Amino acid sequence: MNVLLVDDEPLELEQLEYLIHPLFPFWNLYKASDSCQATAISQKVKIHLAFLDINLPGKSGLELGEELRQHNQDIELIIVTAYQNFHYAKQSIRLGVVDYMTKPVIQSELVDILSKYRNKMPQSKYSHVIHDALTIIHEKFAEKLALADLAAEVHINPTYLSRRFHDEVGVSFSEYLMQYRIQISKKYLVSHPDWSISTVSEKSGFNSQHYFCTIFRKSTSQTPKEYREKEK
Repeated sequence: MNVLLVDDEPLELEQLEYLIHPLFPFWNLYKASDSCQATAISQKVKIHLAFLDINLPGKSGLELGEELRQHNQDIELIIVTAYQNFHYAKQSIRLGVVDYMTKPVIQSELVDILSKYRNKMPQSKYSHVIHDALTIIHEKFAEKLALADLAAEVHINPTYLSRRFHDEVGVSFSEYLMQYRIQISKKYLVSHPDWSISTVSEKSGFNSQHYFCTIFRKSTSQTPKEYREKEK
């Protein structure tokens, strides 16, 4: 499923992505900070579900929703706003908005809203065993997770899993796990400014802050501290 997240506040976008991704690791999440970026994305990719902030620079989220609906009648719209306004609610109903969420987004509320989409997931491009392996990685990335442990959970031989994983995903199990942990650490650095680098390292699944910083810099050409400052 292709999901569009539109908000002019970077932290709000990061939070939505951070909350949605663990629930639906195989969804494709596209982020935009205004209606122009959102429209450009929707012209390249068929969007199935869009989270739209009402107050955007230029066109409002409701105007954007109307435009998206004109080009894609099947799109489902969820309005996200810091304002509880009856006028907005009326316009949302007219647009056929499926849900209306207020900021700050509460995880339990988001889970309730998205629960109906669990059975709408399209067929994965991965085989069943690799789909299960990726799901486990996305759930247990913060734990010590070896290939042998993963193979035991999906009930196949480690050597076979290693070969199958590389063939289907395009990188090795260890490389994918490392890349995923780095992506998670980026979210933590931005969404938890109060966390120390050591805490981010541990929460992301690294058992050494020094090793985390080395891998992070190799991956992003920045230190974790530099990345956090840049993304503020």
